[in-house]
Amino acid sequence: MTVLITGANRGIGRALFEIYERSDIAVLGTSRSESPHYLELDVTRQDSADQFARTLAGRTIDLLICNAGVYLDKGQNVATGYPPDMWAQSFAANVTGVFLCIQALLPNLRQSSAPKIAIISSQMASDERAPGGSLIYRASKAAALNLGRNLAMDLKRDGIAVGIYHPGWVQTDMGGTGAEIKPAEAASGLKARFDTLSLANTGCFETWDGRPHPY
Repeated sequence: MTVLITGANRGIGRALFEIYERSDIAVLGTSRSESPHYLELDVTRQDSADQFARTLAGRTIDLLICNAGVYLDKGQNVATGYPPDMWAQSFAANVTGVFLCIQALLPNLRQSSAPKIAIISSQMASDERAPGGSLIYRASKAAALNLGRNLAMDLKRDGIAVGIYHPGWVQTDMGGTGAEIKPAEAASGLKARFDTLSLANTGCFETWDGRPHPY
């Protein structure tokens, strides 16, 4: 089995990378800049995704974890904040980047006997939970959720299962030091969710600890 994790150099991505390494599962990770541990991939750029696909040509990917993302609009306010370039950068990473990566690696996934795609979204994607604030991040994660659920239908004919997940409120640079759980706990729960993902529950939106999440 081979797992590929985007944005594996920090936060939840790094915790996932480490837990798969400890499980003696072949795992590849990406970061925006090449390093001894991670492959170079900027998910916001078509040319980077194309080059990444060429690098992995012929290699089977059994589980693609689309984790790379940004949260740029903390502290913004409706009256004077949320500039257009912040919207563009956020959607490029959190939505378009997910699609570009999946599209580029479809040939690798199709080589697997049981291919899976896991999209890390957020509870902030939920239409039922709308307390305000972080408008760009919420909108981009809602779009990622919608993308994942529709891809689940389109890719089912290829035998590819797609799941969308809320990783919890995690103590990372993005989540802050006051968050509820540590990255290792989130990663352990998410791995368990990925293990149970199949065509029978494709399109699911679940929490890191296995609860169905309201849309």
